[in-house]
Amino acid sequence: MLRTVRATRYVTPLREGGGLPAIVEADDLGLYVLKFRGAGQGPLALVAELVAGEIGRALDLPVPEIVFIEVDAALGRNEPDQEIRDLLRASTGLNLGLDYLPGSVMFDPAAGDRATADFASLAVWFDAFVTNVDRTPHNPNLLLWHKSPWLIDHGAALYFHHDWPSLDRVALSPFTAIRNHILLPWAATLPDAAAQLRQMLNEGLFTRILAEVPEDWLAHIPADDPRAGYLRFLSGRLEASPIFTGEAIRARAAI
Repeated sequence: MLRTVRATRYVTPLREGGGLPAIVEADDLGLYVLKFRGAGQGPLALVAELVAGEIGRALDLPVPEIVFIEVDAALGRNEPDQEIRDLLRASTGLNLGLDYLPGSVMFDPAAGDRATADFASLAVWFDAFVTNVDRTPHNPNLLLWHKSPWLIDHGAALYFHHDWPSLDRVALSPFTAIRNHILLPWAATLPDAAAQLRQMLNEGLFTRILAEVPEDWLAHIPADDPRAGYLRFLSGRLEASPIFTGEAIRARAAI
C-alpha cells in the first residue's frame, strides 16, 4: 500500500514540468516532488502516475517511491506567486508525490549519456505497455542519480482515459509513438525484455494497484466502474505484447 504523508513546507516550484510540480517537505522529513490534483491536466494525470509508476515498481524498474501527499489549505500561504497560491488552493486534500532524488541530472545523449541494452529494452517495453508518449529526446523523463537511471513522470501514460471510448482500440494498438522513445537506439534485447516482464504481470497485480486509486480521482470518467475499465485495458495490453513488441523492434530497425 502507498504511504500517506502530509506536506509541511513548500520548498520550490519545478517550472520545467507540466502542471507546475513542486518540491515539498513532508512530516516524515522527506523531500518529495509533489504532483497537484488541481493542475491543468487534472486528477487523471495522477491516476496515470500512480498506476503506471506502481506497475514499473512491480517490475523492479527504477521508479522513485510513490506516496500520497495531503496538502493543507495553509500550505504556501506566504508564497508571493499568485499562480502557485491558486494551484495550492485548488489542490487541497490528497495529491501524489514521488521521492525527490537530490543531485540528479536529466539523461542527455548529447552529453555522452548512454544506456545498457538490457535497461533500454526493459524501459521501452514498459513504456509501450503503459502507452507512455512522454519519454522522448525533447522530454526524456529519465534521471541519472548516482550514475544510475531512474524513470520519472508517467502522467502522460494510459492516454485512453482522456477518450474513454478508445479503450479497447488503444489496448490492442501497436503504439507507433514508440519510434520517438529516447532509449530505443540502445534497446537491442527487446524480445528478452518482453518475455521477462510479461510473466511478471497479471490481473491480480493490476487489481491491487487499481484499488489504491482514490475514488474522487475517477469521478469524471464516463463509466459505471472505471477500475474495471482500467483492468480491461491493462489485461488487453498484456495480451497485445507481441503486437507492440514487434512494433518497437521494427521502429528500432528503421533508425
